[in-house]
Amino acid sequence: MFTLPQKEFRMTTACPGSDSIQDLPSNKGDGLERECSRKPDQKLLKFYGVGDPAAELSSSSPYLSSRGSVIKWFWDSAEEGYRTYHMDEYDEDKNPSGIINLGTSENKLCFDLLSRRVSPTAPLSGIPSSKGLSSLGFPGMLPPESRLLASVAPVLESGDPPLPWGPRSLPSGLSQSDMLQVEPALLQYPDWRGHLFLREEVARFLSFYCRSPAPLKPENVVVLNGCASLFSALATVLCEAGEAFLIPAPYYGAITQHVYLYGNVRLVCVYLDSEVTGLETRPFQLTVEKLEMALQGANSEGVKVKGLILINPQNPLGDIYSPGELQEYLEFAKRHELHVMVDEVYMLSVFEESAGYRSVLSLERLPDPQRTHVMWATSKDFGMSGLRFGTLYTENRAVATAVASLCRYHGLSGLVQYQMAQLLRDHDWINQVYLPENHARLKAAHTYVSEDLRALGIPFVSRGAGFFIWVDLRKYLPEATFEEEVLLWRRFLENKVLLSFGKAFECKEPGWFRLVFSDKTHRLHLGMQRVRQVLEGQPQLADGAPPHQIQEPQGPHR
Repeated sequence: MFTLPQKEFRMTTACPGSDSIQDLPSNKGDGLERECSRKPDQKLLKFYGVGDPAAELSSSSPYLSSRGSVIKWFWDSAEEGYRTYHMDEYDEDKNPSGIINLGTSENKLCFDLLSRRVSPTAPLSGIPSSKGLSSLGFPGMLPPESRLLASVAPVLESGDPPLPWGPRSLPSGLSQSDMLQVEPALLQYPDWRGHLFLREEVARFLSFYCRSPAPLKPENVVVLNGCASLFSALATVLCEAGEAFLIPAPYYGAITQHVYLYGNVRLVCVYLDSEVTGLETRPFQLTVEKLEMALQGANSEGVKVKGLILINPQNPLGDIYSPGELQEYLEFAKRHELHVMVDEVYMLSVFEESAGYRSVLSLERLPDPQRTHVMWATSKDFGMSGLRFGTLYTENRAVATAVASLCRYHGLSGLVQYQMAQLLRDHDWINQVYLPENHARLKAAHTYVSEDLRALGIPFVSRGAGFFIWVDLRKYLPEATFEEEVLLWRRFLENKVLLSFGKAFECKEPGWFRLVFSDKTHRLHLGMQRVRQVLEGQPQLADGAPPHQIQEPQGPHR
């Protein structure tokens, strides 16, 4: 989901336990915090920032509580670009002059594969094999994986059952009606953690794809309607109002809303920068030293930090943490008794094998398993952002139970749970059809856009994971300010192409943009054409950035 940035975070100080919101009447605080006299450590301010969204609220509605006013403010300030896009959405036939959306991180490349899998009547024929990527508009880029599908299709059409990978075997023929079964139990109140049959499938699915050293347990699984609900639920059950999580920045900006709107939990940004300081470093690299400085800075302001949020693969950078780095971050958290929320929503969208992705659940030993909580969803890896399915894996039974209690408000219908179990258990289709083709299409689309960027002389960061490229447009800003960044973003929008700008991700350097490439070629071509038109009309203040700022996968980190 595309989000406009919140207004710039102020380096405020917080008094735990106070009961007012700045700029709101004191009797409407409802547990939120106000400023106090403690001063932040000035030496550390460039390394971190403490978020205080309520401080930006200048007025409130007489019809809303203070919380309602903050919630409304988020909507008003954070959805402008997305709403504008939906009012003027590009359609090749009905609205060819509409807005091309290269800002929302959705995979629009594999709907044909998904529709054949989930539809009870769709025939198997038509799975890309001989046409492959050419049918998507990527001529001459058909990879071996797509050619293999021609030999896979007859086997799947035969209706032979897949090799079992669990205690139960159900038919997985893509043309069978296994997705629409209705039983009385599916129409009744479920276990709020999720139906046991689904939690069993999730545990087996994560055991296999996360490569866990031991089978994961269904009793440690909770299912909710998406990762947004998971962030909200975890923040609410792990933190007191006004406490905070550390999060490396830039980060997916909507997490600010996820943890704040219900739980009044704030984020302490661990600022990363594009400068490369040595042969063993890379742009926007997270280190334990930076985590320590941010934690120290938050403590100096009286802000209690309860946890660390890691996104792996990272959004918007597409960065991948090595097993060694993950171990270091988890050891840091253990030293300070911090919870770690690991968002692995892009774990199956790593399309460069050399990237060397490893799930945190693949580590032989978690330093603090009771404080390590992993989330995954189908929204990205399976292109189902509208279906709303997410899952939490935690060995902490108290945390699992508390989150499950909130599933009364964030649960899934029994029918959706059944469909998800059917999809996740179909290993043959996932491994032999969907993942190879999805990775091939992502790689082709990434190649298309990255070559366009090189032709324009635009530096970028991309490491072979996710749906986006982190693009450096700093040389197109007359002044290095976030105001100029927003003006450039508006020029793109006026020219009917939607991007996401850096301040939406709390990037501390003005001029970085996230560009989503997981779309069909005709839309990518038109979108990049519109990007080019805007940039050709912008004066450049400097030559291209140093070569180290263009980074693509060269192999596993360390």
